[in-house]
Amino acid sequence: MFSKVLIANRGEIAVRVIRTCKKLGIQTVAVYSEADAESLHVQLADEAYLIGKPRVNESYLNIEKMIEVAKETKAEAIHPGYGLLSENPAFARRCEEEGIIFIGPKGDVIARMGSKIESRKTMEEAGVPVVPGISFPLADVEEAAKTALEIGYPIMLKASAGGGGIGMQVVRNEEELRKAFEGNQKRAASFFGDGAMYMEKYIENPRHIEIQILADQHGNYLYLWERECSIQRRHQKVIEEAPSPFLDEQTRRKMGETAVKAAKHIGYTNAGTIEFLVDEQKNFYFLEMNTRLQVEHPVTEEITGLDLVEEQLRVAAGKTLPYTQEQIKQDGHAIEVRIYAEDPKTFFPSPGKITVFETPNGEHIRNETAVTSGSTVTPFYDPMIAKLIVKGQSRQEAIERMLQALENYKVEGIKTNIPMLKEVLSHPQFQKGNTTTNFVNIYLNKTTVK
Repeated sequence: MFSKVLIANRGEIAVRVIRTCKKLGIQTVAVYSEADAESLHVQLADEAYLIGKPRVNESYLNIEKMIEVAKETKAEAIHPGYGLLSENPAFARRCEEEGIIFIGPKGDVIARMGSKIESRKTMEEAGVPVVPGISFPLADVEEAAKTALEIGYPIMLKASAGGGGIGMQVVRNEEELRKAFEGNQKRAASFFGDGAMYMEKYIENPRHIEIQILADQHGNYLYLWERECSIQRRHQKVIEEAPSPFLDEQTRRKMGETAVKAAKHIGYTNAGTIEFLVDEQKNFYFLEMNTRLQVEHPVTEEITGLDLVEEQLRVAAGKTLPYTQEQIKQDGHAIEVRIYAEDPKTFFPSPGKITVFETPNGEHIRNETAVTSGSTVTPFYDPMIAKLIVKGQSRQEAIERMLQALENYKVEGIKTNIPMLKEVLSHPQFQKGNTTTNFVNIYLNKTTVK
């Protein structure tokens, strides 16, 4: 096992990784921007180093600075967390070149899965079902219009290098397509340095269900069941749960086996997630692969009893997975909510100083956060300030415990999305398990998705 690990990230995920490292007796190195000098991850790590100014391109996205600090501190490995450099193939390759272990898959695998067009092609080769669509970049809006007619409206216009809903839009006719194409192309080029666009058939009222996988360096592959991530706003997940209230055992196992088949096909190692869209008839289609730890990994930990960060560290250190697929059991039901510093109605960010921050506590409650009373939420980073995870023996018990926990969650000085979370969890359709990616639009915005 490693003696020292650098965490190339910030916020709650940096705190989360530090916690497991401490449990395993591994020393930790934190990095921070000028805006994060007083942050919790800086205080908790054994060592901490300033790497630049507040903006991410001047700090947390500076590959050479990360490598420099790792070498200076003699860190044997780097944990990238999620977001930022976690799915940057150049970063993984630089670690490799310097003899530093990147806690994740190889750079080439990250690159292959990072392009949505390339990943579609790869999954087709692997025999994994993909959403009907194209696996090549569209040359211009004229080719897009022609292709859309061949696929049939409605279609989902997508950026090949996209993420977080950027460059993605549902289009229902040619007029909408012509309006959307250039704008989304420019946004994709601006955010990702790649304006390549493609399109898929839009699946009405789908569910977003993902499979967590683990793979070691000795050819062992496991799936750790599924997470339902359908409650989203602006294509961003807000509430996740495990297991899914929609899947039957046959579909659940089939999805797990398909995810493992996909991971084997690309020679994947470490923790990863295969995301699927699932239609009303339980047909599932590959959406994308996240080649890193997911924000919502705690719900999987709660129902399996595993520490996924610990498993990542062990796999990266060359150890063999110590259990078989049959030994991975599900126990109870877990729900995670993401708490954002944002207006609960408009979803616009709400930066500022947190004057009061009090979290609920109890046997079935887990808090993941990097803020405290007095912390300042800056406009430089993602507005998520915390995650709240609750477990119950049944889904209904988990919902009730989550609602009670949210009643006892106190944040003052900034706006948060807690009112929206309570509204979703209390809604009869959510309680029945009728959770699709259109849930927020249909039931909270009082608009109908046609």
